Amino acid sequence: MFYEPRKGDHGLPHDPFKALVTPRPIGWITTMSAAGAINLAPFSFFNAFQSRPHLVGFAADGRKDSVVFAEETREFVCNLVTEDLIDAMNATSARLPRGQNEMEHARLEAAPSRLVKPPRVARAAAALECRWTQTIHLVDAEGAPSDAWLVCGEVVGIHVDDRFIRDGRVDTAAMRVVSRLGYRDYSVVESTFELERPT
Repeated sequence: MFYEPRKGDHGLPHDPFKALVTPRPIGWITTMSAAGAINLAPFSFFNAFQSRPHLVGFAADGRKDSVVFAEETREFVCNLVTEDLIDAMNATSARLPRGQNEMEHARLEAAPSRLVKPPRVARAAAALECRWTQTIHLVDAEGAPSDAWLVCGEVVGIHVDDRFIRDGRVDTAAMRVVSRLGYRDYSVVESTFELERPT
């Protein structure tokens, strides 16, 4: 099949785009407003972009609390979503009134971060403490503004549960990290394999 996204002529019940760019890691983002309100929300448009310096980013449809709060305090935390936290992650995606703490709504314990003010999810197998670097208002091919906002940050602190460090490496399969596949589909990383780069 072939279709042009702007024409929406794929002939399927749902646009397959999100099911093709997969698996996508989930950025479970904690932010804090200038007034001290806590927000926790999952974003499947999330990824790491560079390791010198360590840069990550998440994209939101609209200027949601996560975007606004990250800009206000110039900090956020990305918590790793693992299989044991799927229900809690889903609970934090509920549309709650502005100012209501999603971490409390999902009955998650907060743990203090070391270098930034927003807390991390205590049960998360890993968390990235970030300092906001920029927000990019994404545009289309003609330069017209979209309703998408890409929030970028430098990772300044990394927490990893010692249980998942084996032989000097993080054991991703043991963590059972969750990724988004599109539609309502998710996947758990259960196994890995190695490849050597050609010389």
